[in-house]
Amino acid sequence: MVHAALATGLHADPRFDPGGDGMITVNLEATQERISPLFSAISERQCTRGDYDGQPISAAELSQLEQAGTGDGISLRLLTARPAIESVLEYIVAANTVQMNDTAFVAELKSWIRFGADEALRTGDGLFAGASGNPVLPRWLGSRMMGLFFTPKSENEKYARQIRNSAGIAVFVSERSNKAHWVEAGRCYERFALQATALGIRNTFLNQPVEVGAIRPQFAAWLGLASYQRPDLVVRFGRGPAMPLSMRRPVQAVLV
Repeated sequence: MVHAALATGLHADPRFDPGGDGMITVNLEATQERISPLFSAISERQCTRGDYDGQPISAAELSQLEQAGTGDGISLRLLTARPAIESVLEYIVAANTVQMNDTAFVAELKSWIRFGADEALRTGDGLFAGASGNPVLPRWLGSRMMGLFFTPKSENEKYARQIRNSAGIAVFVSERSNKAHWVEAGRCYERFALQATALGIRNTFLNQPVEVGAIRPQFAAWLGLASYQRPDLVVRFGRGPAMPLSMRRPVQAVLV
């Protein structure tokens, strides 16, 4: 919204209200119109859940990503050394195994997967199977196939391959664990993702280590964080081919 507003001659000032309803308000004021590289990247940005080419990202590009992903009370850890990436992989595998053995988690995940193109178009939401490199199938068949082949072992092997062909891992760290910092962490990720897209760099979430409550403190300790700091998002990045896009509802359908 901030970059789209600027492209139409409006300065957007988002503010989070920590009071009763926790609303986010965006004040708009007239300013000089400017189309930023991040605005131009909006229509191309996606979470790319495929393989990357394994090539490193330049120091100049890493600096741009770090600047985009840093905010008020949010720092960004960019891990590009192979030993560090292997350590992150261990936490991801441990947490992913916990999630994959949670029947409620798997059931919810399955409910959001759109196995076929017709289903994706009809619902206008969810994760299109083709967007993650999986076969496009009718729901009745895709659901059964997922039950047969979607296992902790197969998923962990996939994550190991994809993490190892990534250029690095980005960890977004909040200075406090509260809603204001969660909102800011989300904004920092969006800027990071748009800047990555503008540079031709792909990214996707690997949030398992921060989603599993028993593993998050261990992951934070490995990162060397203070007791009041919290790792909120984990993202892999690198260069690779674009994947099919998931469907999204039109703006008019989600306005209140």
